[in-house]
Amino acid sequence: MRYTHLGVEPRIHPDAVIAPTAVISGDVTVGAGCQVLHGAVITSEGSRVVLGENTIVMENALVRASSTHAVHVGAHTLIGPMASVAGADIGDEVFLATGTRVFNGAEIGDRSEVRINAVVHVRTVLPVGTVVPISWVAVGDPLLILPPDRHEEIWAAQRELDFPGYVFGLDRETPDLMVQLTERYGRSLARHSADRRLQD
Repeated sequence: MRYTHLGVEPRIHPDAVIAPTAVISGDVTVGAGCQVLHGAVITSEGSRVVLGENTIVMENALVRASSTHAVHVGAHTLIGPMASVAGADIGDEVFLATGTRVFNGAEIGDRSEVRINAVVHVRTVLPVGTVVPISWVAVGDPLLILPPDRHEEIWAAQRELDFPGYVFGLDRETPDLMVQLTERYGRSLARHSADRRLQD
């Protein structure tokens, strides 16, 4: 299913294959030879999403740009089932395994692997050929790759990256942070009320 968002239609190369239950919304470019499988969602949310040629987005994966963070996915990259990419720059020949999470402002170098259920936090930079092990956490620039049981170290690095400030423009110490966050984000998401489904 294809939708206009903010007046922009997706651009899908005729050689790409899009499953009938996939959703592609707004300023999205899908390159030649791409495969977007059932249940995948690719949505522009105000900035561009570009999938390079021969990229595969598997079942129930989410690729989302925000109004301040575009998404670029290089050629010959695989985004696994139930993976999530938000506002990130993904290189060529990258493997994002099942359940991985990649957050706004992250940069993943060519030929990197983010293995099952691993996380790449906001503004984290993975150099070319980096491997993030199963369920581990990549955080920062310079990069730290830590197992999930080292929460205090992860939190110390993550706190400096300022997720609420970087993604939502809100100070973490705001007393009613979640009230302001959900109201602000809700207003942004409400722009989808004017979306229109296109004929396939």
